[in-house]
Amino acid sequence: MSLDGLPPLRDVIERHGLQAKKSLGQNFLLDLNLTGKVARAAGDLSQATVIEVGPGPGGLTRALLMNGAARVVTVERDERCLAALDEIAAHYPGRLETISGDALKTDFAAIAGSGPVKIVANLPYNIGTELLVRWLTVTEWPPFYQSMTLMFQREVAERIVARPGSDSYGRLGVLAGWRTDARIAFDVPPQAFTPPPKVTSSVVHLVPRPAPLPADVRTLGRVTEAAFGQRRKMLRQSLKGIEGVRLLEATGIDGTRRAETLSVEEFVALANAV
Repeated sequence: MSLDGLPPLRDVIERHGLQAKKSLGQNFLLDLNLTGKVARAAGDLSQATVIEVGPGPGGLTRALLMNGAARVVTVERDERCLAALDEIAAHYPGRLETISGDALKTDFAAIAGSGPVKIVANLPYNIGTELLVRWLTVTEWPPFYQSMTLMFQREVAERIVARPGSDSYGRLGVLAGWRTDARIAFDVPPQAFTPPPKVTSSVVHLVPRPAPLPADVRTLGRVTEAAFGQRRKMLRQSLKGIEGVRLLEATGIDGTRRAETLSVEEFVALANAV
């Protein structure tokens, strides 16, 4: 038996035939000490509903429950994993609910229920960035969640927390910097996973800003996409398709600058000028 009185994860994987599928972007985190560290990085869970995407055999799910999460709602697309998650639900009666389905088609605000919500997940590699962008650009703000504690490949994590002037700074850094306070909590080595990915992973903790600068989410998305779509070009070139000259004049931003030199505030000003 392991720390929580449930069978070790390796046994669970073997018993249910849960070899990780590359097509689903799966890399299972089996070390319960590490999953515990991820759960603790999310702060106090005792009053919270925790939403987890891609629980797989349930390593992080178990850590969240063991660390006192009031309620955990998992969204899992891989039907092979459901029996293993049912065993965890039986061990923690009334505290775990699993939704069988595609996270990209899930209405997270609807499944959250009332009370504080935290999103904690070792996101599948192939949909992680897309999910984060959706959560960063929800219409209602402050959003339905109190915080997000998410695992990404290190390179993606660096893009999320990047500041102007750095090579990693781009659309993701602008969106995350505009609406949240984001930081890298810690790194996770490849050998912690089964199968081990080729790169180091990082856990990123994001807390929504109560009152980010006002801007239309979609317009800001369009401006950042245009600006960083040709990041080596000057802004007067890269923004050509969206009346760049007029926007630059309206905001007083020098058209010879490049996208990665602009602050979040300047991107917001461009979006508002549209």
